Amino acid sequence: MYLHSHSNFDNPPNQPGEQGLQRLLERLVRKIRRDELVRRTIHEVRTALQVDRVVVYYFYEHWHGQVIFESLSSRDFTILGSTGADDCFSDEYAAMYLEGRVRAIADIDLENIQPCHRDFLHTIQVRSNLVVPILIPRGLWGLLIAHHCQEVRHWLPQDIEIIQKGAHTLALDPQILDC
Repeated sequence: MYLHSHSNFDNPPNQPGEQGLQRLLERLVRKIRRDELVRRTIHEVRTALQVDRVVVYYFYEHWHGQVIFESLSSRDFTILGSTGADDCFSDEYAAMYLEGRVRAIADIDLENIQPCHRDFLHTIQVRSNLVVPILIPRGLWGLLIAHHCQEVRHWLPQDIEIIQKGAHTLALDPQILDC
């Protein structure tokens, strides 16, 4: 059995079973690298923004998705696996994010948002919300979201630049492009 971190093998496997196992191991290595990039990126975004939570919300089918990664200031803020308020995310919102929409909400109680969205944000302790799309050539892969939970947060232009840079880093990753 061979496991290398590069694509040029000195002695490639010659048995069909070994080749299948080698392909499986290569996919696992790529997934581990992708996961590490995502974890590092969202941790850096959360640290730079000094917020309570940064998540990656991945769309697995027509605007339905779930939180697949999170970086937290406290375990009390975990929402990993949350499917969100899918009924609130429509084709209209998807179209805006496909065009690069940035949504910065300083205070969810004062913002003009759908009641189902506000109620959902309350259930996950959000006070302020910053959302940018993760856009790949095929379209909207997911959303990179920063939540401030303990108090209202007025987002600055540099905050938006930081989270957009994080989304761009993720959108360029070959493993995400192949998902």
